[in-house]
Amino acid sequence: MSEKISILIVDDEESVRDSLYNWFIEDGYYVQCAADAKEALSLLESEPFHIVLADIKMPGMDGLEMHRRIKALNKDAIVIMMTAFASVDTAVQALKDGAYDYVTKPFDPDDLSHLIRNATSQITLKEENEALRKKVISLENVDDLIGESEAMMNVLSEVESVAASGSSVIITGESGTGKELIARALHANSPRKYFPLVSVHCGALPESLLESELFGHEKGAFTGAMFNRKGRFEMADGGTIFLDEIATISAKMQVELLRVLETGRFTRVGGNKEIKSDFRVVCATNKDLKKMVDEGTFREDLYYRLNVVNIHVPPLRKREGDIRLLAEHFAKKYCQSMNKEEVSIDKSAITRLENYDFPGNVRELENMIERAVVIGNGKEIRAKDLPIDESSKEKTVESLNDIEKNHIKDILEKYHWNISRAAKALGVDRATLYNKIKKYDLKQSNGH
Repeated sequence: MSEKISILIVDDEESVRDSLYNWFIEDGYYVQCAADAKEALSLLESEPFHIVLADIKMPGMDGLEMHRRIKALNKDAIVIMMTAFASVDTAVQALKDGAYDYVTKPFDPDDLSHLIRNATSQITLKEENEALRKKVISLENVDDLIGESEAMMNVLSEVESVAASGSSVIITGESGTGKELIARALHANSPRKYFPLVSVHCGALPESLLESELFGHEKGAFTGAMFNRKGRFEMADGGTIFLDEIATISAKMQVELLRVLETGRFTRVGGNKEIKSDFRVVCATNKDLKKMVDEGTFREDLYYRLNVVNIHVPPLRKREGDIRLLAEHFAKKYCQSMNKEEVSIDKSAITRLENYDFPGNVRELENMIERAVVIGNGKEIRAKDLPIDESSKEKTVESLNDIEKNHIKDILEKYHWNISRAAKALGVDRATLYNKIKKYDLKQSNGH
């Protein structure tokens, strides 16, 4: 770790600076020197240093005052005071101000090296703990986000690059692909992770109830409104609101949602007081919103306000290699929840799962494994424990034409049938792509 540790030596005596510089350079540290406090503070403003060795008695600003200013610049910097005038008063004052330690001149090279090694160990431990803390927070509530396939790695890479921004995100994909898990991962890896993630299933509520759910209501606003109630936008202040099945909201709700997104302000149903809330919006849909815009069933301005970033979650059939990992994860999960001894999944069952097309995607796989854990009597899940109709639902071997057709269709849908972008992604010109569309009789669908 020493090659990553930087040390700043501050002393008005050139001989001291040179000696310390040579000692620590020889030990593999990155070292800089300053002749006084002013020069040292200038260096600290331009680059951070892990450790500062500073003389207490210097012309101009003394070491104790410089130490206070260093801590204001970087509270994590480790400051070790040096003095030729050892006294209890200066040592106690330095330690009271938060100095790591102090040493007296002339120095014993071995003692000083030992002190720096201890400081280095403290820095290393702090950095490792911080990295672990971030990892734990990032993984919180996204335990089911499993996958090593290239398709899933691409999605996780997008999540990592987008999470820290405050941009609105639309997550697209077939039903059961895990769009809500992606929303949770975006929130858990964002600066808003210490505030709520509030989910609303827009398709499960009629317009009147959805309005009250989102905006809240005042007592007496409608029959049955016996008390004031906060809405989901208000609850999400500081955090993230996840709007699932966004394509199902009515034209009226689209207008109201657009206003909230543009102003961050709204009123409760039956109220007149304007409420302000700061939240990030993440949406999900299995519909083609761009096509809905073209058809006039979804507002174009709302679409562009929501669709700053699009993350497309691939169907399970496109995630080669992930089925076994997911199946094993779900088997372990349900064995633990049912207090059963852990079971394995035999090769025949894995083969059957990997040959199945999974129209219900990850959700269907999870339900299959839960059922197999419930009805299974042995220590492993076998092919016969899986509710798969081999005669009608397993994959058939695709011809090269089938593979090409399906690949072109996937790319077209990914880019919302934008021919120029799809042709560029496929590495062909527009004319070639038009010919392929005609050859395979491809048509734009309502979903991805």
